[in-house]
Amino acid sequence: MFANATMAGLLRPRRVSLAGLYNLTLVILGSLSIGFSAQLAIQLPFSPIPITAQTFAVLMIGTLFGARLGSLSVIAYIIEAAAGLPAFALGRAGPHVLLGPTGGYLLGFIFAAYITGALAEKGWDRRAGTTVLAMVLGNTAIYTFGLLWLAALMGINKTVLVAGLYPFIVGDCLKILLAAIMLPSAWKLLRHLRPEAKQE
Repeated sequence: MFANATMAGLLRPRRVSLAGLYNLTLVILGSLSIGFSAQLAIQLPFSPIPITAQTFAVLMIGTLFGARLGSLSVIAYIIEAAAGLPAFALGRAGPHVLLGPTGGYLLGFIFAAYITGALAEKGWDRRAGTTVLAMVLGNTAIYTFGLLWLAALMGINKTVLVAGLYPFIVGDCLKILLAAIMLPSAWKLLRHLRPEAKQE
């Protein structure tokens, strides 16, 4: 039903063979989008974690694609970059990056995409308030894994928060605000284009 669909799900072909190709295309495009967003990066002089557009891309792909395809897109991205595609932040590549300071955040991306995707499948991306909450929960997953891994490397102290949390809060708030504007607006447009569609 439309009420339980993601935006990408609305466009999925009915034929099984075409639907499989469509899903594969989404995963590939999603992984490449995450890789591209990782290159929009600023290296901080006091932190091994760069500021990137990656978090926004991961949360949006999860929301647009749904839990399964969103998380698969992140997994594909990690595999591609670990295999040698220079798609990690600042053009880095290789499996060693997964063991470095950003490794926990990369793992958190998988769970963040799954969470926002699962909530989008329940219609949370159709209202500003629930969109904000979904994005906050997704960000929480990223920070949970990221900070735990960073603490394992740096030790449990205030430096972890200075390096891995505080510099990113304002930017993440702006990304969440942007998502809260974009997603419900997109659904309103879809309902206008498809009057027969009903919202939960």
